[in-house]
Amino acid sequence: MKPRYKQLIVLLILAVLMVAGQTVMAQCPMCRSAVESAMQQEGNTVGVGLNKGILYLLATPYLVVAVVGGIWYRNHRRNR
Repeated sequence: MKPRYKQLIVLLILAVLMVAGQTVMAQCPMCRSAVESAMQQEGNTVGVGLNKGILYLLATPYLVVAVVGGIWYRNHRRNR
């Protein structure tokens, strides 16, 4: 295949994936109600655990990109 056709196929696949995405919002009311009921009690461990989980999910992609970038940089530097 010519490179132009490969680019067109990749763009079409990305467009289909972006259009076919479904909105997922099922957890939001469940998490909010769980945190609200935990705040009424004295020990608010649910809210703390939820915040830690959010931070974990936020940091993971950045760490993966940093590790892959560091490995690529080290290998690229060695080859010079």
